[in-house]
Amino acid sequence: MSNSDNSSYQGFSAEERAAMKEHAQEQKKAAARRGSRADKAAEAERDVLAKIAEMQDSDRIMAERIHEVVTASAPALASKLWYGMPAYTLDGKIICHFQPAAKFKTRYATLGFSDHANLDEDAIWPTAFAIATLTPEVEAHLTALVQRATT
Repeated sequence: MSNSDNSSYQGFSAEERAAMKEHAQEQKKAAARRGSRADKAAEAERDVLAKIAEMQDSDRIMAERIHEVVTASAPALASKLWYGMPAYTLDGKIICHFQPAAKFKTRYATLGFSDHANLDEDAIWPTAFAIATLTPEVEAHLTALVQRATT
């Protein structure tokens, strides 16, 4: 948002403004939806899969696999877009979301968890996990995290 030195606030970055615009469009689209709850859920799932398909190769491959892991690990979670990113909800509350590396020009993708996720442990715990590569061990760890977050 601002430079690391003590200069004055420069406003939101172009990436942050784009994410806010995407969020506003998602809200308008959701408000305009008509039909049954199942129809809305199916459309939200299609929106997530379409957004994943638009991602750059490395992010897309990772997002596809994470989508599979999350939906298999916690079938009660519903998919939706959240600030232009794939997110997963329980009872309408965001539990976790995938942030592709390209979204904010970072060097790794993350799987972030909200305060509605049941990950509390002692006095401090991580709420976002950097993902450099998906290995079977990483997938097993993510599976355990998602299952714990939704119990």
